[in-house]
Amino acid sequence: MVVIQSYGLAVVMCFVTMLCWGSWANTQKLASREWRFQLFYWDYCLGVLLWSLVLAFTLGSVGTDGRGFLEDLAQAESNMIGSALLGGVIFNLGNILLVTAIDIAGMAVAFPIGVGLALIIGVIMNYVIAPVGNPVLLFVGVGGITVAIILDAIVYKRLPSGQKTSVRGIVISILSGICLGLFYPFVAKAMPQLKSSQDFIHLEGGKLGPYSAVVIAAAGIFLSSFIWNIIVMKKPLAGGNPVPLSDYFRKGSFKLHSIGILGGLIWCLGFSFSILASSEAGFAISYGLGQGATMIAAFWGVFIWKEFQQAPPGTNKLITLMFAFYIVSLSLIIIARIV
Repeated sequence: MVVIQSYGLAVVMCFVTMLCWGSWANTQKLASREWRFQLFYWDYCLGVLLWSLVLAFTLGSVGTDGRGFLEDLAQAESNMIGSALLGGVIFNLGNILLVTAIDIAGMAVAFPIGVGLALIIGVIMNYVIAPVGNPVLLFVGVGGITVAIILDAIVYKRLPSGQKTSVRGIVISILSGICLGLFYPFVAKAMPQLKSSQDFIHLEGGKLGPYSAVVIAAAGIFLSSFIWNIIVMKKPLAGGNPVPLSDYFRKGSFKLHSIGILGGLIWCLGFSFSILASSEAGFAISYGLGQGATMIAAFWGVFIWKEFQQAPPGTNKLITLMFAFYIVSLSLIIIARIV
């Protein structure tokens, strides 16, 4: 399989993760113009699973380093498979809550609060599992992200009352962040405790390699959709009438299905790059940098979707400050691996 053996390349891949995780939700925004997000979500989960399999049977099955995908899967212990699978199930609950929050409050609110909180929880838990990087710089960076989340909440409160949909969007964003922060450590636990790329080359017996871990987590996401997504179809958290499953086949055009699958492909590309980069960056830094997606999503929400255009004067200064805290904090997280 292909293994990353350069910290510089690992950082680049983490930035790709950040772009992917911060941009995939644009496909939901596009699709929601024509049908409910619950219908979009079926195609999204299919896209996640498809990309994980494509990667596993290509990069995960060539070369002489480590174990090939099928060989790796065959030797894995059941509790390691279960851990990665559970990670996918937990992620899927968090992600459905996130898309619900986007539907209610928009990308510029749901991502900084939900994914920002996930970054804080995930970095701390991943550092406990594999303590790689300078802890002072790492956690100062996490503190800066916390400030950025608070600034985003302040900006949201400044919106005209007609643009706010009660506190429900913020509450759902917080619940989403808790789940999204908890999922990654379960996937990381199923893999070797990483100190360098050699840990992926000389894989510990019974543990999952990176490509197998991505596939198992993706399977957990796809399978749990038949629980989580059906629940929110019958009891929509964003309000409105229940969504009939028949609408997926009756109303879905090739274009709409393609948009959903593309969203899943984009997210899983970021996820797989994050896992592969962790061999050099460590789980905490790899996950933390990827969750800089909050800044990317906020950019889309503010400048492309114009979600704060009705906000009062002075709001732009707070938004600028929020971006500044994210940029400085992410820089500290990157440096934490070098110092």
